[in-house]
Amino acid sequence: MAKRALKRQLREGAFDAGQFEGDDKIRRLPVDRGWSPLAHHNDDREQAYLKTIKAKSPGQQELINAIDAKNLVMALGPAGTGKTYLAIAKAVESLEAGKVGRIVLSRPAVEAGESIGFLPGDAEDKLAPYLRPLYDALSDRLSMKRVRALMAEGAIEIAPVGFMRGRTLNNAFVVIDEAQNCTYTQLKMLLTRLGWHSTMVVTGDPDQSDLLPEFSGLGPVATKLEAVGNIAVVRLADRDIVRHPLVAEMLGVL
Repeated sequence: MAKRALKRQLREGAFDAGQFEGDDKIRRLPVDRGWSPLAHHNDDREQAYLKTIKAKSPGQQELINAIDAKNLVMALGPAGTGKTYLAIAKAVESLEAGKVGRIVLSRPAVEAGESIGFLPGDAEDKLAPYLRPLYDALSDRLSMKRVRALMAEGAIEIAPVGFMRGRTLNNAFVVIDEAQNCTYTQLKMLLTRLGWHSTMVVTGDPDQSDLLPEFSGLGPVATKLEAVGNIAVVRLADRDIVRHPLVAEMLGVL
């Protein structure tokens, strides 16, 4: 049969596969396979992957329980105790579960003891080095493609502390990172941004402030808020450090 005639039969739907029955050299492909690359054939196949967060110390478990139970949590402790990571992980968990409509992450733009000089670019480019740790924690919970999509939709917002004044954060999971670099006035302003159906987690290490000791407001604010029953103040210790064992040893002598 000529090729032109075969093409015409295929185009017109008149192709009869039965004409090849009895020919051992020709076999039809199975049509009842269990998997198909077409999306509508794989609606029941789980394609998402999300790492499960598990506490690695009693202090971390206390922090997770506090975030689940309270609308305002302050997590104080040394470096490496997972304060920021757990807070962002719970924020992503709440967003994915539909408990909140957006995630707001904030961090003070304070240089860590040295001047990095003039930074080129627009405001977003200038602030990127200060906010990079928050992007790193987010990208560990979500792919960067997903993070960019959520940021474009407004479901994830990362902003320095200076951009938070005058706002009311409703239906949001708010994480204030590196709060030891906030003054008492700044922390008071941030804490009063809390709106309806929102959760706020404030993290920081009072012993690693880049401000002068008398200017850092994290310690005094946490001490005062411990007396408020609806606010949880979780104090992590060296035993909760989950980084390299040398980190705990160094912090014990430094």
